[in-house]
Amino acid sequence: MPSHRPGDAGQAVPADIAEIERALTRVSHLLTRAKQHGRTVAAAGVPVDRAAVPVLRLLADEDGPLRPGEVAARLAVEAPHVTRMVQRLEKAGYVERVPDPDDRRAHRVRLTDAGRDAVDCLRAVGRQWMDEALAGWSGEDRRRLAELVHRMVDDFVSHAAERDHFGIATK
Repeated sequence: MPSHRPGDAGQAVPADIAEIERALTRVSHLLTRAKQHGRTVAAAGVPVDRAAVPVLRLLADEDGPLRPGEVAARLAVEAPHVTRMVQRLEKAGYVERVPDPDDRRAHRVRLTDAGRDAVDCLRAVGRQWMDEALAGWSGEDRRRLAELVHRMVDDFVSHAAERDHFGIATK
């Protein structure tokens, strides 16, 4: 049965969409809460704050250095936030600034070897946690879940880019 939200002017939301949103909210909370982060960084031996993890992961997934503004855009955060984070990560030895080959006045940011090791350790702890949590699932169920989650994320990214391109404001 479709549900209605205040402010939707009677626009119905299918029950399955409401359940997906509910499940994603629960997963997001479980993965990003302070206690979970504390356990993860302690097990990984990587003393970074929660805000640093997406920056490190993004840089690890790139083939080359990124401009801080590009990091901010991809993470959908303000540029000054990334600048401060890069400064802290640089002091910790996880990232380094390198000259921008396209603009001598600018710089780009990339992981150091220590930064790449830190991301590998964080990912290993997270993957171990997931493996333990999903131990009762069949390999086929986990494969299908991974496939559907990737599909959903790709559609979310495409939809967000479309909305940004057309200047559609989100409620």
